[in-house]
Amino acid sequence: MHTASNPSRRDWRGWLLGGVAFVAIVGTLLVPRIPQDESYHLFADTRTIAGIPNFWNVISNFPFALVGIYGLTLTPRLARSLWPGYLAFCVAVVGVSFGSAYYHYAPSTPALVWDRLPMSIAFMAVFTLILGDRVNPALRRILLAPLLIIGAATVFYWSWTERHGVGDLRPYALVQFLPFLLIALMLWLYPGSRESAAWVWWSFLMYFLAKIAERFDAPVYGAVGISGHTMKHLLSAGTVLFALFALLHLDRWSGRLRER
Repeated sequence: MHTASNPSRRDWRGWLLGGVAFVAIVGTLLVPRIPQDESYHLFADTRTIAGIPNFWNVISNFPFALVGIYGLTLTPRLARSLWPGYLAFCVAVVGVSFGSAYYHYAPSTPALVWDRLPMSIAFMAVFTLILGDRVNPALRRILLAPLLIIGAATVFYWSWTERHGVGDLRPYALVQFLPFLLIALMLWLYPGSRESAAWVWWSFLMYFLAKIAERFDAPVYGAVGISGHTMKHLLSAGTVLFALFALLHLDRWSGRLRER
């Protein structure tokens, strides 16, 4: 359960989180717009197997569906107050499986929307749940819907700017990376479940490794015969699995006690 904090300390921590978010948002707006690089769609492994183009990049998205469905089966283990955000996360993870597979079947900027849309929702769901657990449960109820909408809106905004020849990935990039920074700060500043925090840090590590694999797509493919992007999908599935374990530890006992 959460330990009590004196008001001045609580205010100081909240101001720090708000200040970091403000600086990140302003800094993002000051950076020149970032259009989608068309070379992003050129992946190392384009083999067609069983009639499926880019087979391994398509099929390696299947673990996301397994993780999301597994998470849905565990919903009753959570306090009901956590269900909206948790269900949004699990459904979004299943959506990543289908959206990313659809994109990789025929990579293009328009198809990339359906890859990024469920990811943005999953990022925001996790962020809101941890914010409510570490800072104030009321924030979970108040901010879930607005933040999910904002996450989705950044993808639609980027898609709209691409269609009009002024592609701008900045808001989507902010939604992808700012929650990680704020979650790390919350784990440091606020008390909470040690088990949950440990799983979050493992999730961060897997995400970092996934980004490295993505960056070295072709070299990894040349070295081991499995592309870095395919490995990115598998590592990212591990990322969401560890995030799922973290969410299952959020407020488990105190949440149930409050509801009785």
